[in-house]
Amino acid sequence: MADAKDDAAMAEAQPLGRWPVLSYGVGHMLNDITSACWFTYLLLFLQQIGLAPRAAAVVMLSGQVADGLMTILAGEMIDRFGRFKLWHIGGSVLVGFSFSSVFGGCLLCTILGTDSYLVRTVGYSFFAAVFNVGWAATQVSHMSMVNCMTLNPTSRVALASCRNASTMVANLGLYGIALGVFGAIKAKEYSDIVTQYRWIAYLSIFIGCCFLVVFHAGTKEPTLKSEPSCKKAARISWGYWFKKTLYYQVALLYMLARLITNVSQSLIAFYVTRDLRMNEYSKAIIPAIIFCCSFFVSIVLQEIKWTSRRLKSLLTVGATLWVISGVAVFVLPSQMNSLMYPLAMVIGAANALVMVTTIGLEGALVGEDLNGCAFVYGSLSFLDKISCGIALFALESYEDTMVSYGETRGLNTVSRYGTGLIPSCFAVLSLVVTSTLRLQDDTPRAAALDAPLLV
Repeated sequence: MADAKDDAAMAEAQPLGRWPVLSYGVGHMLNDITSACWFTYLLLFLQQIGLAPRAAAVVMLSGQVADGLMTILAGEMIDRFGRFKLWHIGGSVLVGFSFSSVFGGCLLCTILGTDSYLVRTVGYSFFAAVFNVGWAATQVSHMSMVNCMTLNPTSRVALASCRNASTMVANLGLYGIALGVFGAIKAKEYSDIVTQYRWIAYLSIFIGCCFLVVFHAGTKEPTLKSEPSCKKAARISWGYWFKKTLYYQVALLYMLARLITNVSQSLIAFYVTRDLRMNEYSKAIIPAIIFCCSFFVSIVLQEIKWTSRRLKSLLTVGATLWVISGVAVFVLPSQMNSLMYPLAMVIGAANALVMVTTIGLEGALVGEDLNGCAFVYGSLSFLDKISCGIALFALESYEDTMVSYGETRGLNTVSRYGTGLIPSCFAVLSLVVTSTLRLQDDTPRAAALDAPLLV
């Protein structure tokens, strides 16, 4: 009996082949491509079809709140009952159905036979919440599969790296689709705008579903019994983390990093078209440049051997770059809009430095306490999603106030604040918190920093 158990353990420790790694890696493509569209174009789309900035922000906030709550619920349920692929396919179905209803037109308006402002706001908010519930279920189930698929550490890194590479491809694919659609369909009237975003949504869902088939065909349901960290063992209580100073530091840094990247991404389409008066294509080209530069810097960062000192140093560099580029974005006049291209490159590099290092800090915080990692990742994700939703709601509400009082634009625009000045302020706060970090390389937990951080 002991020999049989040893043989089983050795089999689980064998490295995975290329096909299981590749099929797993593309399993998050539907989430990734729809998420890129959500943050880049949702507020712009809703305002272009007639919703006020505050109403558009309510739609996004409803989605962010639903996402945050579902992240915690899905993590708890998966920890207890498993069934990763069932959660994954269920969430993907919700994503595909609801995303087409968000960008494909007001389904509730069609059902009720009315196009009133209130019905449109409620309809878009409802499907935004459903979309994010499905998105969170898919995300949590996909991320938590890694430790239960193999005991081999090299294969675990390969799985995470392939997943990240697929995320990059999905985001660039979305901007490629958007560039093609904006070029093929000119937005001359309301119906053209709806058609543009409907095609972007439908093509994104189709491409994501193709990779979804590959994932479910090539990935087997993980065996929970083979990995101790996946057993129904006694988990670390939440109070354990609340007693650690590092938990609060990492939580604050991760929240600030997400605020920097998501708030700027959500408003950059407004900024380049309204403030800089760039052409229609810039709504796709500028985000694509940011993402390409972020991708290349992330590849370089993955090859670095990490220490706590290097982690803090590169986080400081990334935050400093954001302070400088954010201020430049805020004061950049429309007559010099060509400078946005090099600024986009700097922003992409800064995004990569900030995000990769804060993800590394999460790993350093968890260390070997695997039975409590679900709470750490879930609580930090909840904090990030709620804070982003509230920040965007506050900004869009301020824009409503500006419009009501008829204030002149100039530098006093929400898109300038949200794309440049406010992320710079978040970056300054990140620098302050980073200066208080106390990480040690001679502890077992610090060994987690030696692994690639591009996950």
